[in-house]
Amino acid sequence: MTKINSILEELKSLTLLEAAELVKGIEETFDVDASSTVSSGMVMMPNSGGSVGSNEADEKTEFDLVLEEVPAPKKIAILKVVRSLTGLGLKEAKDLVESAPKVLKESTSKEDAEEMKGKLEEVGAKVSIK
Repeated sequence: MTKINSILEELKSLTLLEAAELVKGIEETFDVDASSTVSSGMVMMPNSGGSVGSNEADEKTEFDLVLEEVPAPKKIAILKVVRSLTGLGLKEAKDLVESAPKVLKESTSKEDAEEMKGKLEEVGAKVSIK
């Protein structure tokens, strides 16, 4: 164990440039690719964190805005708002509105989703955030 501890202490004292050179040297000496090993290790680390990983998973940061229902008398007003929010052309926006329930915006922040939901509800659409 003392040999490993001394190696770890030496590694801690390396500069970033020296660490990069060390990785390059290890790759050449042992014929390995450190980038694939590091990335898979990084993916696995949060899972071993126990409660820390589960707390992060509980806090959702990306939301989908779903156009649930479009009442026929409000269709044109809703269509105009959908076009302004999405930047779609008239035909694409019309197809989207007519195919409700449909995801209108994917992976957006809660604030943006709430703002868009408010605009759509003002003109009579039924919208949900998932």
